[in-house]
Amino acid sequence: MLYFVGAGLISGAVVHHPLDPARYTKIAIIGVLVFLAATVVNEFLLAADRPAPPRAILVIAASLLLSFGIGMLSGGLQHFEDFPDRGAMLVPLGITVSFIAFVLKDAESSWRRIFGPLGLAVLLTAAVSFFGLRAVAEGMTEPSGESGHSHGGGTEEETTEHDTKEDPPAPASESPAPESSVTTDAESDHEEDGHGH
Repeated sequence: MLYFVGAGLISGAVVHHPLDPARYTKIAIIGVLVFLAATVVNEFLLAADRPAPPRAILVIAASLLLSFGIGMLSGGLQHFEDFPDRGAMLVPLGITVSFIAFVLKDAESSWRRIFGPLGLAVLLTAAVSFFGLRAVAEGMTEPSGESGHSHGGGTEEETTEHDTKEDPPAPASESPAPESSVTTDAESDHEEDGHGH
């Protein structure tokens, strides 16, 4: 659970960072601490064989890198429609970073695996996703990049209401007739018809 909570906080912070850098930097730091806590619990407290100090440092560093890779991937996918240009960069970068971090974190895997056939396949996947998402981002009808997200800017209804409020008042000569005169005319008509109430 700590793994998923930490990755979720990081993914939200990575995507929304341009909207409020100070706020989302704090959220990213909290997400990193949660993810690292999950790593410590899983790799050191619950593990049957605790790694040596050099290996422990590598596991912690790789876990930190993995948290950002997963955050970039999941955040870029979730908010691609809100931030198409940013999402087109985050998704392939998240794929690459997550793969590298996962290889380094696995004790039974060698770092040379990054440059093997599997690493080449991941690199090609990241390249295809980058160019594909860039094409989709450029073809989207709304050019509103990062401003299209619900965290900033007014809605169309608010804009219309604002424009309506700025319209000048109607001239005094066009004001409707007093209500009392209309009521008097209506009452007189009823009396002439013999239907007075």
